[in-house]
Amino acid sequence: MHLFSFIAFVTLLFAVWGLEQKDITLFIGTILTTLGIAFFAQWSLLSNVTSSLLLFFNHPVKIGDTIKVLDKDCPFEGEVTDLTYFFVHLKTGSGEVIVVPNSLLLQKSISIIGQTPF
Repeated sequence: MHLFSFIAFVTLLFAVWGLEQKDITLFIGTILTTLGIAFFAQWSLLSNVTSSLLLFFNHPVKIGDTIKVLDKDCPFEGEVTDLTYFFVHLKTGSGEVIVVPNSLLLQKSISIIGQTPF
Protein backbone atom coordinates (compact mmCIF):
# COMPACT_ATOMS: atom_id res chain seq x y z
CA MET A 1 0.00 0.00 0.00
CA HIS A 2 2.86 2.36 0.81
CA LEU A 3 4.48 1.68 -2.54
CA PHE A 4 1.32 2.45 -4.50
CA SER A 5 0.65 5.64 -2.58
CA PHE A 6 4.26 6.73 -3.08
CA ILE A 7 4.07 6.07 -6.84
CA ALA A 8 0.79 8.00 -7.07
CA PHE A 9 2.30 10.91 -5.14
CA VAL A 10 5.43 11.03 -7.31
CA THR A 11 3.35 10.80 -10.50
CA LEU A 12 1.16 13.67 -9.34
CA LEU A 13 4.22 15.70 -8.39
CA PHE A 14 5.81 15.15 -11.79
CA ALA A 15 2.55 16.19 -13.49
CA VAL A 16 2.45 19.41 -11.46
CA TRP A 17 6.06 20.18 -12.37
CA GLY A 18 5.29 19.59 -16.05
CA LEU A 19 7.92 16.96 -16.72
CA GLU A 20 7.65 15.00 -19.94
CA GLN A 21 7.00 11.27 -19.91
CA LYS A 22 10.32 10.41 -21.58
CA ASP A 23 12.24 12.28 -18.85
CA ILE A 24 10.36 10.46 -16.12
CA THR A 25 10.93 7.11 -17.83
CA LEU A 26 14.65 7.81 -18.16
CA PHE A 27 14.93 8.77 -14.49
CA ILE A 28 13.03 5.71 -13.25
CA GLY A 29 15.03 3.44 -15.57
CA THR A 30 18.29 4.84 -14.21
CA ILE A 31 17.21 4.33 -10.60
CA LEU A 32 16.00 0.76 -11.24
CA THR A 33 19.20 -0.12 -13.10
CA THR A 34 21.35 1.18 -10.26
CA LEU A 35 19.35 -0.74 -7.67
CA GLY A 36 19.43 -3.89 -9.81
CA ILE A 37 23.19 -3.77 -10.13
CA ALA A 38 23.57 -3.11 -6.40
CA PHE A 39 21.40 -6.03 -5.36
CA PHE A 40 22.76 -8.41 -8.01
CA ALA A 41 26.40 -7.96 -7.01
CA GLN A 42 26.18 -8.59 -3.29
CA TRP A 43 29.93 -8.79 -2.92
CA SER A 44 30.60 -5.39 -4.45
CA LEU A 45 31.06 -2.04 -2.75
CA LEU A 46 27.93 -0.73 -4.40
CA SER A 47 25.80 -3.24 -2.51
CA ASN A 48 27.30 -2.01 0.77
CA VAL A 49 26.33 1.56 -0.08
CA THR A 50 22.81 0.45 -0.94
CA SER A 51 22.66 -1.57 2.27
CA SER A 52 23.79 1.46 4.26
CA LEU A 53 20.88 3.47 2.86
CA LEU A 54 18.45 0.68 3.75
CA LEU A 55 19.91 0.43 7.25
CA PHE A 56 19.69 4.19 7.70
CA PHE A 57 16.08 4.59 6.59
CA ASN A 58 14.40 1.25 7.39
CA HIS A 59 16.28 -0.45 10.21
CA PRO A 60 15.84 0.20 13.94
CA VAL A 61 19.60 0.03 14.71
CA LYS A 62 21.16 3.32 15.81
CA ILE A 63 24.51 4.42 17.18
CA GLY A 64 24.70 3.47 20.85
CA ASP A 65 22.46 0.40 20.55
CA THR A 66 23.75 -2.95 21.76
CA ILE A 67 22.99 -5.64 19.20
CA LYS A 68 23.61 -9.35 18.82
CA VAL A 69 24.15 -10.78 15.33
CA LEU A 70 22.53 -14.21 15.32
CA ASP A 71 24.92 -16.12 13.09
CA LYS A 72 24.76 -19.93 13.24
CA ASP A 73 28.52 -20.44 13.17
CA CYS A 74 29.81 -17.41 15.05
CA PRO A 75 27.29 -15.21 16.89
CA PHE A 76 28.66 -11.95 18.28
CA GLU A 77 27.36 -8.89 20.05
CA GLY A 78 28.52 -5.36 20.66
CA GLU A 79 27.58 -1.71 20.86
CA VAL A 80 27.16 0.13 17.57
CA THR A 81 29.80 2.86 17.60
CA ASP A 82 29.73 3.95 13.96
CA LEU A 83 27.55 3.51 10.87
CA THR A 84 29.41 4.29 7.65
CA TYR A 85 28.60 3.81 3.97
CA PHE A 86 30.39 0.46 3.89
CA PHE A 87 30.68 -0.88 7.44
CA VAL A 88 29.08 -0.96 10.89
CA HIS A 89 31.55 -0.78 13.79
CA LEU A 90 30.65 -2.80 16.90
CA LYS A 91 32.54 -2.52 20.19
CA THR A 92 32.39 -5.71 22.25
CA GLY A 93 32.36 -5.96 26.03
CA SER A 94 36.07 -6.85 26.00
CA GLY A 95 36.94 -3.69 24.07
CA GLU A 96 37.41 -5.27 20.65
CA VAL A 97 36.06 -3.46 17.60
CA ILE A 98 34.29 -5.69 15.08
CA VAL A 99 33.80 -4.21 11.62
CA VAL A 100 30.82 -5.76 9.80
CA PRO A 101 29.94 -5.02 6.15
CA ASN A 102 26.50 -3.46 5.77
CA SER A 103 25.35 -6.11 3.30
CA LEU A 104 26.16 -8.85 5.83
CA LEU A 105 24.20 -7.02 8.53
CA LEU A 106 21.12 -7.05 6.28
CA GLN A 107 21.52 -10.78 5.56
CA LYS A 108 21.75 -11.90 9.19
CA SER A 109 19.14 -11.78 11.92
CA ILE A 110 19.79 -9.16 14.57
CA SER A 111 18.62 -8.97 18.16
CA ILE A 112 18.58 -5.51 19.75
CA ILE A 113 19.67 -6.02 23.36
CA GLY A 114 19.86 -2.42 24.55
CA GLN A 115 18.38 0.53 22.71
CA THR A 116 19.32 4.17 23.22
CA PRO A 117 16.43 6.58 23.75
CA PHE A 118 15.57 8.99 20.95
